[in-house]
Amino acid sequence: MNINFEKGEGLIPVIIQDFTTLEVLMLGYMNEEAYQKTIEENRVTFFSRSKNRLWTKGESSGNYLMVNKIHLDCDQDTLLIFATPNGPTCHTGSKNCFNLTNDKSFLFELENIINSRYNHPNQDSYVNKLREKGLNKIAQKVGEEGVETVIAALAESREHLINESSDLLFHLLVLLKEKGISLEEIGLNLKNRHVQAN
Repeated sequence: MNINFEKGEGLIPVIIQDFTTLEVLMLGYMNEEAYQKTIEENRVTFFSRSKNRLWTKGESSGNYLMVNKIHLDCDQDTLLIFATPNGPTCHTGSKNCFNLTNDKSFLFELENIINSRYNHPNQDSYVNKLREKGLNKIAQKVGEEGVETVIAALAESREHLINESSDLLFHLLVLLKEKGISLEEIGLNLKNRHVQAN
């Protein structure tokens, strides 16, 4: 990766995004040494301007940022790192440093939770109980929730529609997992269809 460290007098800005939810977690700075340490350890290391030294995020709290992907911008002077946080990112205990809610990205987080239930079955988990009933039952639940969503849209309150829509999306995510399809694939398909239509 041909990074231009000279442009910012040896430092480049680094944006950290949650790999699962795509939530922006924080902004930091790296020099070339911090970048090399990040690559070697697969944990995000910054150059702290206030401490004037390398600083691995989580070195005191244990809340490391584990690297998934690194992207360089078009000017080669800014990095975007997709990372998996091992706890809150902000020193205040918040998930991110911008005091943002992650409601818009919770579908990806929910997909991750469902994946975890599949990978580590728990007898008390609703996902596990549904999975044990098989594909036909999971598909049936999506159909039932779809009908209930339509009824709520036509004859019930906004609150009922939100609840029924939530049930529908949850069961659809379980069905997609059962069939080995990710939200990312659905998003790409929708994007391609949009591009083709325009």
